[in-house]
Amino acid sequence: MYRGPAIQPLEVAPRVMPAGTMPVKGGMPPMSREEMTVKLKNPLQPTAANLKHGEFLFMTDCAPCHGDNGRGKGPVAHLLRVPPADLAMGLSKALPDGYIYGTIRNGGIAMPSYDDIMSSHERWQVVLFVRHLQQEAAQKTASK
Repeated sequence: MYRGPAIQPLEVAPRVMPAGTMPVKGGMPPMSREEMTVKLKNPLQPTAANLKHGEFLFMTDCAPCHGDNGRGKGPVAHLLRVPPADLAMGLSKALPDGYIYGTIRNGGIAMPSYDDIMSSHERWQVVLFVRHLQQEAAQKTASK
């Protein structure tokens, strides 16, 4: 029986792509949080379904540190060296959606990256829910 030469699949790349043109993770090329702040806009509408799934993700992944209301007083906040940010009344309410998305995706000073845990769509749903928490906190403050 004849045996041909061994060929390794993809030994030679099928084509050479310029840097930054092929999606790496989550369908997006690498970007810094600053770039995302400026360039990215939330493509989702605050529908009931998006808010509900955003709430589920927030309660699962974010609330242990940031708390159910986003005020930074979650059940594990006292264990952290750097206190979690107040998402409802803090600095993030004045920043664009891309900043919150970028922080979820890339992490922050003390916050880990959730790039491998949430899809891009899910991160935008969490951004919608954070904006919802901010609106609720503003309404409570205004009614006092």
